[in-house]
Amino acid sequence: MLTIGELASYAGVTVRAVRHYHAKGLLPEPERDPSGYRRYSAGAVVELIKIRTLAGAGVPLARVRELLQADEAEFAAAVADIDKQLRAEIRERQRHRERISRLASGDNLALPPEVVKYLDRLRALGVDERIVQVERDGWIPLAAHSPERVPEWMTRKREQITDPQLIGFYLTLGQALDRADDDPQLVELADELAAYITQIADEQGEDYIDDTDIEPPLVKLMDTLAFDTAPSARRLIELLKKRGWTGWTKLERVNPTQGAARTPQEGTAVQRFQGEQ
Repeated sequence: MLTIGELASYAGVTVRAVRHYHAKGLLPEPERDPSGYRRYSAGAVVELIKIRTLAGAGVPLARVRELLQADEAEFAAAVADIDKQLRAEIRERQRHRERISRLASGDNLALPPEVVKYLDRLRALGVDERIVQVERDGWIPLAAHSPERVPEWMTRKREQITDPQLIGFYLTLGQALDRADDDPQLVELADELAAYITQIADEQGEDYIDDTDIEPPLVKLMDTLAFDTAPSARRLIELLKKRGWTGWTKLERVNPTQGAARTPQEGTAVQRFQGEQ
């Protein structure tokens, strides 16, 4: 007869594991000797090794008893079923690993790879990091809300950023974000931005400026994210509205009667920009 320590040693487990298997009902508890100690038979070693082997193979303890009592056909079917479950768990864990690995770089978190590449391209073109961050924060809810449309939008974005005029728009926008609300140069930058937008819209069509068809509540959310990241953008939108354009996430042409008239000084920058083209 064997003590619990000897049983554990022969089976290659700890005493604690033996007690755990007792608690789970996998290994029957033996009678105690007159001194109150458990005494195990040699057969208990075989049973414990079987339990250890099944558990070590990834079989859930809840199913170990089933396998120990199964005949050959039942055992094979149960093992096949467990193997199927394990493969599904492996695939799920692999997806978790991929998500965890993406946490190392902020842009990769919650964004499709094609959007990450687009953001990297903006950086390579010299676009201000704050603008890139605004783009990133906007794409996160957009991709979560309409993942099926991301490839379509990205195709359009990749085409647009090959246009030097649009990159000029981004670069000018970056300069504008450094200006205080009362900075006179912000007015001039707003003129330049309006000129960029107007020229692109006139040459390419207004759909080229905004063809994303985003739902209004999502537009509002994305605008809020942008204004929180770059507060001066609010003032810039006010100035752009006077120049015929409104909106941040969704740019729209304003009816001329809705915008306030520009002063002669404000008009000078637009005329100069258009003359340079």
